[in-house]
Amino acid sequence: MFNRTSRQTAAALASISLLAGCGLFSDEDAEAEQKIVVGSTSEPSTLDPAASWDNSWEMFRNVFQTLVSFPTGSTYPQPDAARSCKFADKSNQVFECVLREGLTFSNGDKLDAAAVKHSFDRIRKIDVQGGPAGLLESLQEVETSGDDTVIFRLKKPDATFPFILATPAMSIVDPAEYPMDKLREDGKLTGSGPYVLDSYAGGEKAELTRNEHYDGFANRRNKSVTIEYFKDSDTLFGALKNKEIDAIYRGLTSEQVVELEEKKAENEDLQLVETVGADIRYLVFNPKDPAAGKLAVRQAVAQVVDRDALVAKVYQGTAEPLYSMVPKGIAGHATSFFDLYGDPDVDKARAILEEAGITEPVALTFWYTTDRYGSGTAAEFAELKRQLEGSGLFDVTLRSKPWKEFQAGYQKGEYPVFGRGWFPDFPDPDNFIAPFVGKNNALSTPYESNEITQQLLPESRKVSDRAAVARQFERAQEIFVGDVRLLPLWQGKLYVASTEDIAGGERALDPQTVMQLWELYRKASW
Repeated sequence: MFNRTSRQTAAALASISLLAGCGLFSDEDAEAEQKIVVGSTSEPSTLDPAASWDNSWEMFRNVFQTLVSFPTGSTYPQPDAARSCKFADKSNQVFECVLREGLTFSNGDKLDAAAVKHSFDRIRKIDVQGGPAGLLESLQEVETSGDDTVIFRLKKPDATFPFILATPAMSIVDPAEYPMDKLREDGKLTGSGPYVLDSYAGGEKAELTRNEHYDGFANRRNKSVTIEYFKDSDTLFGALKNKEIDAIYRGLTSEQVVELEEKKAENEDLQLVETVGADIRYLVFNPKDPAAGKLAVRQAVAQVVDRDALVAKVYQGTAEPLYSMVPKGIAGHATSFFDLYGDPDVDKARAILEEAGITEPVALTFWYTTDRYGSGTAAEFAELKRQLEGSGLFDVTLRSKPWKEFQAGYQKGEYPVFGRGWFPDFPDPDNFIAPFVGKNNALSTPYESNEITQQLLPESRKVSDRAAVARQFERAQEIFVGDVRLLPLWQGKLYVASTEDIAGGERALDPQTVMQLWELYRKASW
C-alpha cells in the first residue's frame, strides 16, 4: 500500500536511525503550525473506500475514520469513531458499537449510526470486483439503535471481525456525498478523520490540512501534509537528498536503503527508521492459462526459483526468503514450500515436467507493475526470468504496466502469471489466507478450496485467542503448497527515510503498516 504485522518497540526502532539529530523537540503549539512533505511512488488507485482493497488505504487512514483502529503500539483494535465496541454474545456473531457523541464530517454533516450503516451497505451493494466487499463475507446485516448504536449481525462466528472493522476499507462516509449504488467520481473526499483533502492531482500530489471537526485518537503533530507522487525511486530519493521533500514511505530501493545504512558520512543529514514488517511478495498463476493452468508447470517453477539468490542480488538484506503465505512474526507461520521442494533443483523440476509429458521449454509471460512497489520490482522479475530460463525448462517473457492498468488487466484475467505484494489488512494469519481463496477474492482470480473456506477458516474464527489457531493455518498452507496457485517469494522490511530534522518516523506506521501522517513533525533547531 502509499498500498500494511509484527513490529518492534518504538525504542528499538529509534535505535536504528542513522542519525538521531541534534535538535530539540518543539512545543505543541509550534508543531501544530508545521507543514510536512512526504514522497511516495504509490498513489491511490481510487478515492472511494468502497472500491479499494489496496494502497489507497494510506490516504483513507488519514482522511476518514473507522469505528475502531490500530493506534501505534496496539495489538487489538481500539475505539476511533466509536467510544466502545464489543461482541454482545458468546458465539462471536453479534458485534455492537456505540459512537462518540457529536461526531460530524468535515463538511459539518452529522456522523451517526445511519451514516455507518450506509457506509457498510454501499460496499456490499456496489460490490466492486477485487474490492473490500470480500472482507465482509461473514456479515449478514447492519442494524441501528437510535443515533449512536450500530449492530453487526454475522452469518457465522468471526473473531476477526473487529480487525476487519479497523481496516481503512471500512471508512465511514457521508451519505449525502457518497451514493448507495455507485462510486463517487468527482475527485474529492469527505471524511471525519484527522485531515481534510484540500486538493488532489492524480500522479502528482495531494494536499491535506487539519480537520477542525475531528474527534478521535490521533494526536496531530503537524498542521498539514503534502504527499508528492513520483514515477520512479531514483527521482524520489533525489528529492529527499535535495530537501525537496521531508520523508519517504514506500518506494525506496534496496540500493538506496543500503546507501543510507553504509554511507553515513555522505548522508549525514538523512536518517532511516526500519520496521520488521509483514509485507510479502508472491506470484499468482492463472488456472485458465494453457501453460500456467497445468499443475506440473507450477510445481516446476516452484522447484526452480531460488529465493536466496533473489533476495541477495536484488534486495541486499532488506528482505528475506519466504516459504509460506503467512510470514514470520504472525501466528501460524510455516516453511511449507521449503519442506516440500527443498533447495532449488533443476533435475527435479525436469522430472516433474517429463512425468506430465512436457518435454519442450514452457513459454510463460510474467507481468508486474512498474510504479507501486518501487523500482526494484523490475530487477526482481529480471532475476526470476534469469533463473527460470537458466534451467533450460522455461522461456519467459516479461511485461509490465503502471498500477492502474496492471490492476485492470489481472482483474480481467488477462495475465498468465503476475506478481503481487500483500500489505496485511490486520496482523492475523487469517488475513494471509482468506483474501486469496474463494470466488470473490482480492486477486480477482477465483481459487476454490472447500476445505479452507468451509472448514478451516470457520473453525479458526470461532476462537478468540488468535494464538491458538496455528493448526488450521498450517493445514491451509499445506493446501497452498499442493496447488501452487500462489508462490511466496520474500518477506520485506519497511523503512521510513527522512531528513534529520523530522521526528516521529518510529511511530508513523501503525500495526497494519499504514502511514499515520499525523505522527511526523519537525524538530526545532538549537
